[in-house]
Amino acid sequence: MTTKTADSGDTAFFGHPRALGYLAFTEAWERFSYYGMQSLLVLYMTKQLLLTPHVEQIAGFSAFHAFIQAVYRPGVSTQALSSAIFGLYTSLVYLTPILGGLLADRLLGKTRTIVIGALLMAAGHFLMAFDVSFLLALLCLVLGTGCFKGNIAGQVGSLYGEGDLRRADAFQIFYLGINAGVIAAPLIAGTLGEKVGWHYGFGVAGVGMLIALAIYLFGRRYLPPEAPVKRVDKAARVRLTANERRTVILLLLLIPVLTASVLCNQQIFNAYLVWADTQVNLTFAGQRVPTTWLITLDSVASVSFLAGMVIFWRVWAKRFKEPDEIGKLTIGTFISVAGVLCLAAGSAVAAATGTKVNILWCVAFHVLNSIAFANMLPVSLALYARAAPKALGATIIGVYYLHLFAGNQTVGILGGLLEKMPATQFWLMHAGIAAAAGVVFLLVGRVFARLLSHENTAGAAAAQPA
Repeated sequence: MTTKTADSGDTAFFGHPRALGYLAFTEAWERFSYYGMQSLLVLYMTKQLLLTPHVEQIAGFSAFHAFIQAVYRPGVSTQALSSAIFGLYTSLVYLTPILGGLLADRLLGKTRTIVIGALLMAAGHFLMAFDVSFLLALLCLVLGTGCFKGNIAGQVGSLYGEGDLRRADAFQIFYLGINAGVIAAPLIAGTLGEKVGWHYGFGVAGVGMLIALAIYLFGRRYLPPEAPVKRVDKAARVRLTANERRTVILLLLLIPVLTASVLCNQQIFNAYLVWADTQVNLTFAGQRVPTTWLITLDSVASVSFLAGMVIFWRVWAKRFKEPDEIGKLTIGTFISVAGVLCLAAGSAVAAATGTKVNILWCVAFHVLNSIAFANMLPVSLALYARAAPKALGATIIGVYYLHLFAGNQTVGILGGLLEKMPATQFWLMHAGIAAAAGVVFLLVGRVFARLLSHENTAGAAAAQPA
């Protein structure tokens, strides 16, 4: 171990070290702030910020707008421009954790880097309260998330020794903290932003980030001490077997396929909210509910079906053969297609009848999408973690997250087409892209099953020199 672990006798938090509780609650409030802001971002841009006179007040926007036009070519559409900005922002969030990890490992250590990240994120949320500082706010949020995101997860792992079987349960508890924040964010920050004022929503997100920092600093005393930061020597050249090289090449080639498979889900925070805000009947009990509440619906469904699918596959395995990771990815992708087809069907019915889309089509989409992603996101991460050669394990995981970077970039581009085509065609386009990914997964499972099998990767790991 490169760092000391917490006392193995510390079971103060549901059988886990006391520090886990502080880290989980810190992450819950951090995710509350992050998703509170993100649930409002596109609606805020399309309804106020990018309209006159607000857009003229944004510092540096002329140069930034020229960059967006050169890269994304959104034209003069406010919705397309906001979609491009959203795609750029959310994709960069998956790149900067690499920089945050380097900063922690080679210069500042995890604790200082996390604190800097929290302060940057809080500053970013509060800067969103002013039109002039919008771009600076996004920069602070991107850099702050990069410093915070990966390093706090690393501190969860440092609580347990190599043989401590509680580590897997710890990350499940940590994940519950994440989802608690995601569920609460649209209900509080989203409602304040839509019903009271956009800046109130962003402000409460900033307050949430300060609460996260306070919890973290108070609980820091219970974390194990960090090892001194050491300069990393130039690593010896990694030698891979021919079989490992083929596995790495296959994993790299699957990145674009994973990108295509996640587009339906990643569009939820972007074009989906704009579409639902104008074309879905959101009236309930005589009152129009905030559009951002659809994010809470998605989060509740995601948590429920994540747990449900774990139970389902355990029961299934008692009588039938459980699919491998590629098999589950194939199943999940086609279920995702079924989910987005509900949006296309709802749009078609609404267009034919001259009414707004019934919200039950959205409910069906979120249910199917959540079932799909219970078989996709954690499964794909498990595949890359298992199949990667031991010598390149961390590098391959870093490469894996590039599919979310590329996915959010693509979502920003595709989202700009919402105003240029009927909604039915827009959602059918997403379904077609995801279906193509599902076909590729199906072929990979048939042709390369042996290369990605547990037996093959376990044998390769055993052959590695000590």
